[in-house]
Amino acid sequence: MPFLQVFKEKKYNRSVFKADSIAGVTVGVILIPQAIAYALLMGVSPIYGLYACLVPLLLYAVFGTSRQLSIGPVAVTAILVMSGVSQLAEPFTEEFIELVVFSGFLIGVLQLIMSALRMGFLVNLISQPVISGFISAAAIIIIVSQLEQGLGLNIPDFKHTYETIGYAIYHLSEVNLITLGICLFSIIGITVLKKWKNSFPGALMVLVVTTLITYFFDLENKGVALIKDVPSGLPSFAIPEMSYDTMVALIPSVLTVTFIGYVGSIGIAKSMEMKKRDHTIRPNQELFALGIAKVIGAFFQAVPSSGSYSRTAINDKAGAKTTVSSFVAALMVIFSLLFLTSFFYYIPKAVLAAIILVSVLGLINFSEANYLFRLRRRDFIVMIITFVGTLVFGVENGIFIGVVLSFVFLQYYSARPHIAELVNIPQTTYYRNINRFPDAVQSEVYLIIRFDNQLYFGNSSYFKDAILEFVSKRKPLPSFLILDNTNMHDIDSTGLHVLEDIQQYLDGLDIQLLMVGTIGPVRDFLKRSGFTDELGENRYYLTISDAVDYAENRTQHKEKHKAAVQFNEKRRSFLD
Repeated sequence: MPFLQVFKEKKYNRSVFKADSIAGVTVGVILIPQAIAYALLMGVSPIYGLYACLVPLLLYAVFGTSRQLSIGPVAVTAILVMSGVSQLAEPFTEEFIELVVFSGFLIGVLQLIMSALRMGFLVNLISQPVISGFISAAAIIIIVSQLEQGLGLNIPDFKHTYETIGYAIYHLSEVNLITLGICLFSIIGITVLKKWKNSFPGALMVLVVTTLITYFFDLENKGVALIKDVPSGLPSFAIPEMSYDTMVALIPSVLTVTFIGYVGSIGIAKSMEMKKRDHTIRPNQELFALGIAKVIGAFFQAVPSSGSYSRTAINDKAGAKTTVSSFVAALMVIFSLLFLTSFFYYIPKAVLAAIILVSVLGLINFSEANYLFRLRRRDFIVMIITFVGTLVFGVENGIFIGVVLSFVFLQYYSARPHIAELVNIPQTTYYRNINRFPDAVQSEVYLIIRFDNQLYFGNSSYFKDAILEFVSKRKPLPSFLILDNTNMHDIDSTGLHVLEDIQQYLDGLDIQLLMVGTIGPVRDFLKRSGFTDELGENRYYLTISDAVDYAENRTQHKEKHKAAVQFNEKRRSFLD
């Protein structure tokens, strides 16, 4: 339990507790309106958003390795759950709520399994351009989903975002102006207060003001939609409704939320680690903490939760030193559940829409798109296609498209890796790419080739064709081909066969193959295959300079070059 480590360090004192308490109260007053708003975005009653701020928040505080990360409902997780579960049941119904709670349980179980199997690395399968494209598109989907509450329109449930936009534009004459005014006032008020002081509970202040206005001016009878009845009291223990068929139907949504939620949470936690430098984030422990929070939280009617960047930043800025601040924030939620739910009746849904809109506007990342366009076009293409795919085909399909496209690009460039002819830079012992140093010396005696990737079935043909092309272009033919293997970090059986073909081809042309800088795992493989003995141990060199010295002067193989063919016979994993 990382939580106990704080007290074992014997650094926890009254001043640290005071800082944690202030941060916890600050986060608590921001968390309450956000939890209510994100619960509605998820398609469940506001009370379930508050439930998600109790058990999950407390369990993460005990088991999580981040001292500032704030757990609870977040916009992206909410829209992911809403998108997946709404295909199985109608939002805000009992069946829908049961499915949402069950999906939170399944997400937690999957994260616990990943933690037990040390599979935290799997989140690396989702590249940053995919995440950026998806989150930007999800932000637009969230914004569009709030048009009904922000404009006071009754918008039917459409499958595509553009249909919702079209309907809202076509029915602009039916907009409730009071509702629109509350929404715009709330957006401006929250934005201004946030710019004035980021840690100030602007959302809560605006919520209180608009609720009082709604109550005293009886805006309910003027068409303003309200939250109305919210049950009081703490969540009771209840076993979620579970079935195999339901689990299978929820799998796409569960997988998406698991990975996106974890990527977001670990990213936030890592950023705090880099900033504070007083604790270490352990990815597999984070998976366990997030998983156990969801699993046990599901038995107390908590909807899926994730790490919130905005609340974590506020928690840090307010002075949080440890996860004790999360305990204080949870106490704030408990207080509101016990004593304040009767005041929630008159909260206008328009102000909750405004809270969501202000939160997600910053997720649309234009700067990242511009940066990727200037830095690497293929990453820009992945981001844009993920963005468009998410908008057109939905959130799960959008992520799937982005991940597949990332792997297509990865495979394409892995199948056609960088390969260069090296030449000597005059007056030095350095050998560099001839295309970068065209004035460098090219020898007629030898040809130096460097292959910058592993040699495997995906690029072995490309490697062979490139070697044959380099050799065929040399007139007269060189006497030696020096293969620089310093960047060849692995080789498989297909690559070995190609290497053998190249050796036979070179032997037919009376060209000797010399191997330089072969790293340990590749040396082990070549020795086991018999290629090392077939080629001859005297053909292996530690440096290009040594191989060139032999090619030009026929210098005998020195004793130190035995390291060039060193291998480990016993050090071998099962898959090797």
